[in-house]
Amino acid sequence: MGERPARHEAMRPATGNGELVLDQFLPYRLSVLSNRISNAIAREYSRRFALSVTEWRVMAVLGHAPNLSAGEVARRTAMDKVAVSRAVASLIASGRLLRRLDAGDRRRSVLRLSKAGDAIHDQIAQLALGFERQLLGELDTAERSRLFRLLDRLDELELRAEAVAAEAD
Repeated sequence: MGERPARHEAMRPATGNGELVLDQFLPYRLSVLSNRISNAIAREYSRRFALSVTEWRVMAVLGHAPNLSAGEVARRTAMDKVAVSRAVASLIASGRLLRRLDAGDRRRSVLRLSKAGDAIHDQIAQLALGFERQLLGELDTAERSRLFRLLDRLDELELRAEAVAAEAD
């Protein structure tokens, strides 16, 4: 694994000179942490089921909310549409996903897990939940509660992040 960002109790004050300090830059920290955690569990489901991270994320979303279009899956996961399209094509070819025309709108294709996809989804979901239990087991109840409150708060700030990005354009 690569070098980890410095650990610190609280954010150190900005340098004031406009220098980007990666271990203090939230998007970087979240991205690296997310990649490390995702890759750790991905090694196991990749080995067992020959699935990529993107393929599993597509399956996870459709296991929770079937009959979505590929575009809707991309929006829910914040993944690139091309990556989702490739994952969908691969999952259909492997018999793990089914595509059909939406009965209400014949211009729209919807996706759902096949019977084989459902079985794999259920197995990986159990692996993922066990992994999460082990990971979060290092945190006490108050820390877990605080973590999820902060994640919820960051989720709420997504709209602010989009507004800031739009202002920069």
